[in-house]
Amino acid sequence: MDQEKQPRPYGAHQAPAHYESGEGCLTTLIRIPVRVVVLVIVLPVRMVWDALVATSRAADRMLLRPVGRALAWLCRVLVVIPLVRLYESVLTPLGHGLRWLAAVVGRGVRWLGAAVFVWPWAALWRHVVVPVVRYGVVAPAVRLYVSVLTPLGHGLRRLYRTLLTPVGRGVAAVTVWVLTALFVWPVVGVWRYLLVPLAFALDRLVKNLIVAPLAWTYRALLTPLGHGIVWLAGVMASGVVAVARGLGTAVAWLVMTLLVTPVRWLWRRVLAPVGREVAAATGVAWRVAGYLSRAVGRALAWLAWHLVGAPVAWTYRTVCTPVGHFVRDMVWAPARRAAAEAGRAAREALRTARETVRQARRDAWRALVGGGPVPEPREPVAPLARTLGSTTTVPSAAPEPEISLRKQG
Repeated sequence: MDQEKQPRPYGAHQAPAHYESGEGCLTTLIRIPVRVVVLVIVLPVRMVWDALVATSRAADRMLLRPVGRALAWLCRVLVVIPLVRLYESVLTPLGHGLRWLAAVVGRGVRWLGAAVFVWPWAALWRHVVVPVVRYGVVAPAVRLYVSVLTPLGHGLRRLYRTLLTPVGRGVAAVTVWVLTALFVWPVVGVWRYLLVPLAFALDRLVKNLIVAPLAWTYRALLTPLGHGIVWLAGVMASGVVAVARGLGTAVAWLVMTLLVTPVRWLWRRVLAPVGREVAAATGVAWRVAGYLSRAVGRALAWLAWHLVGAPVAWTYRTVCTPVGHFVRDMVWAPARRAAAEAGRAAREALRTARETVRQARRDAWRALVGGGPVPEPREPVAPLARTLGSTTTVPSAAPEPEISLRKQG
């Protein structure tokens, strides 16, 4: 290992290749003013951005979420709970009643429709149409088929097999011989002894007078002439291709020398370094502006806490909290207990009134009809139960067992 090799500074292995190459002092002198100018331009933008982000987060935490919770609570109290109560207390019983009424009306309509439209037609079909068709049409047709049509068909089949079939075969044989003698044999003779020899003669004549001269002309005259034309065209095309290739090379050299090389030099030596320096300066300025903006934000938060937050928190702890506890213990709790007692008394009164109305209805029915008490459907009522160790009846308490271990002890 090389003992004199010095370690590379931190971050040097991550630096781009253009920073590792030798850079003069002019590049460094230009880089520092560029970064200062970019920092001056980027710092207000970064501070405005951080202020907007902090404002949006504070508004979301302090305004939007509480308002959303309050709106959700109001919607649940003012809309959802009344709608649920309306559905359970009004719409559900009304729907059950309408369903029962619809079922009764549907059964009546079905019975009436069957009595008017189905039963008369079924009786007409069963007792009139079916007997008339069976005994007036089907039975005579079957008798006619069995007694008349079947023997007649058997006799016609026997007559066809014994008489008409041999006569037809003989007539067909005579007709075939006559047609063959009149039409087939003359045509075959004309084809075999006249048309075929004439066709062979014409074929030899065409081959000797037309095809042979044309083939000699093609081989001896046209083929050498075509080869010469092709060779001449190849020579001319090679010359044209060579000229076009030379012109293309010259034009390409001119374009590369006069246009591409200057543009490439301008890109490599001017535009690319300037772009890299501007990008690097923008990144450094954005990070530095973030640090400055964060420091300014912390200072403003410290001032806001010591000028507003701490006095408000002290006022809340020393003034508002004792007042709220006093209002909760001395005003809200007695009012809530009084409301609960009033509601319990109202429920007891309503239950007593319902029991009184039911008893009066039973007595009136018994007075009008007579006899023993007539049970009527009613809603199940939870039995009154006693709490352990007390004789007070509480509607919502669980029933006490018959034997209490506490009383035995």
